[in-house]
Amino acid sequence: MQATTRKTALPPRVRHTVGITVRTILAVLVTVIMVFPLYWLLATSLKTEAEVMSSTITFWPKVPQWVNFAYVVNKVPFFRYMLNTAVVTALQMTSELLLGVLAAYAFSKGKFHGKHFFFIVVLGAMMIPIQVTFIPLYIVIARVGLMNTYWGVWIAGCVSSYAIFLLRQAFMTVDDSYLEAARVDGMGKLGVLFRIMVPMCKPTMITVGLTSFMGGWNNYFWPKVIVKVQNMYVLTVGVQRLRTSYGGEITNNYHQIMAGVLLSIIPVFIVFALFQKHMLSGFTKAAMK
Repeated sequence: MQATTRKTALPPRVRHTVGITVRTILAVLVTVIMVFPLYWLLATSLKTEAEVMSSTITFWPKVPQWVNFAYVVNKVPFFRYMLNTAVVTALQMTSELLLGVLAAYAFSKGKFHGKHFFFIVVLGAMMIPIQVTFIPLYIVIARVGLMNTYWGVWIAGCVSSYAIFLLRQAFMTVDDSYLEAARVDGMGKLGVLFRIMVPMCKPTMITVGLTSFMGGWNNYFWPKVIVKVQNMYVLTVGVQRLRTSYGGEITNNYHQIMAGVLLSIIPVFIVFALFQKHMLSGFTKAAMK
């Protein structure tokens, strides 16, 4: 007789417990991987130069050096850099939202020849980094006299193909019956767009605004190329000057640089904490169509 083996299945309660345990471990692991660099940034910003350059790894300073933050504010025009960043970011958010809404409405509800072809072209622009196009764009900006200006920094990010894509996907979920009812009531195209479409896609609008805010606030490459005057630096470029703040010589003051970086990303954390629910909802709605 051949021996037969039976596969004993785990009880449902045990499977449920194992599943929860595995998911919890993975969630904790991913959280640690994501949060540890931020913790290390904070710890480094509170260390002395000797602790930073020591061969012995210390996860927290013996005596927190809060003076590092005062050094950043006093050594460079930090608040001027923050003002420049806020202005450029506000311009970029406004233009990306306005132009993105108009383009997305045309691509989602408009009827014209070549609509799908032009939308594919817009999607293709998402795959072209600014490093490919910055030379001709730089030449144009220099010739029209927009070097070292807010407009020169803003113009490279005034339109976002990613914003157009997200808004178009959200507008596609709006039933045409709402638009037809609004037109019967005598509402024009702009009225339908801004009084019907935009309010119904509010989560996606907030998502696009937050994405634009983070992109503008963290932008480094183009401001570094286009701005050569110190009082027009944005935060990402200005914080770099902390490296050469001692008589123009490069130093190892990484603790003070990290203090500047930490101060510069605080607005991003605040904005994300306030609108994270809307951002997740916007991504979900954009993926439905």
